[in-house]
Amino acid sequence: MANRMENMWKAVDAHQGEQFYTIKGLPFVYRVRGGECFIDRRKKSITRATFEKAHQRLIEDEDCQITGPKQLGVFGAPYVWAIFKEIGIIR
Repeated sequence: MANRMENMWKAVDAHQGEQFYTIKGLPFVYRVRGGECFIDRRKKSITRATFEKAHQRLIEDEDCQITGPKQLGVFGAPYVWAIFKEIGIIR
């Protein structure tokens, strides 16, 4: 499981600086510094722990009940969702 989380964070890190879009079509770019993801549209960072929590929830969602960012139940969910969608964690 730790390897899965490490691979997820490496993918998030690898795509920093690229343009992403929320479900509502809002463009954003992010930068990773240490264990934090800084979204250009937000003042507060989204921590690696938040990404890991969201990722874990997706892994445990065997019934496919998570269909949008609100169901992730984490801070910055629209951004986490958009990043996960673009890097292939969410299909």
